[in-house]
Amino acid sequence: MSWGIAAYSLACIFGAAIVRGYSGFGFSLLAITSLSLALPLASIIPSVFMMEVAASLSLMPSVWRDVHWKALILLWLGCALGTPLGVHFLAAVPAAPMQIALGVAVLAAAALLGSGYVRKSMPTGGETILTGGIAGLLNGAFGIVAPPVVVFFFGSPAGAAISRASLIAFFIGTDGIGLAYLAREGLVTSDGLYFFLMLLPMLLAGQWLGARSFRKSDPAKFRRWALMTLCALALLTGFQGALALAGAS
Repeated sequence: MSWGIAAYSLACIFGAAIVRGYSGFGFSLLAITSLSLALPLASIIPSVFMMEVAASLSLMPSVWRDVHWKALILLWLGCALGTPLGVHFLAAVPAAPMQIALGVAVLAAAALLGSGYVRKSMPTGGETILTGGIAGLLNGAFGIVAPPVVVFFFGSPAGAAISRASLIAFFIGTDGIGLAYLAREGLVTSDGLYFFLMLLPMLLAGQWLGARSFRKSDPAKFRRWALMTLCALALLTGFQGALALAGAS
């Protein structure tokens, strides 16, 4: 790896980690999208999964008491049920049109939340499992799990601190499972581990900076930032689908 690519990778991880430390989500898609401009996906994804797990574990002591564990267990259950279906879609349905549709759907959800919509009570158990199932479907099909869970928490009366803490904890389960599947397929290599270790200091520094900013922010500002991040992820997903569609034509 050249010095230029190494410096670019460090900058990408630092920026994505700031977003992750502040909002609790967004790291994987931002990191993968930016790094894929310079490096092959196969060498990126295992390292990003390692960084996601490391990022969540480093934040857990500070957010443990705010995690909504009841909702989280049901979300994990739904995700476990939905992931195999997502893998089936990945094999049977062209990815590009689905990515574009996903981007549009997430933008619509962000617009709904941006209008000030908040439920008066937490979703029911069935609704929570369904949300986890949709997240699992997206995880199996695209490796993208955040949007439905972000909408779930920020459209509920849980509040900024509980929503952020629950998202951080949620990703430990999903990314840990994803990393285990990658290792089983032989995709976790010594090169990937070296790449992870090289980027780890920037990950921790960026996340610390983002988390420090969160402690100083008011809930309204945090909600606006979370919605902006969700919109950016939706646009990136749709853009990836459009590029793939254009390349196939």
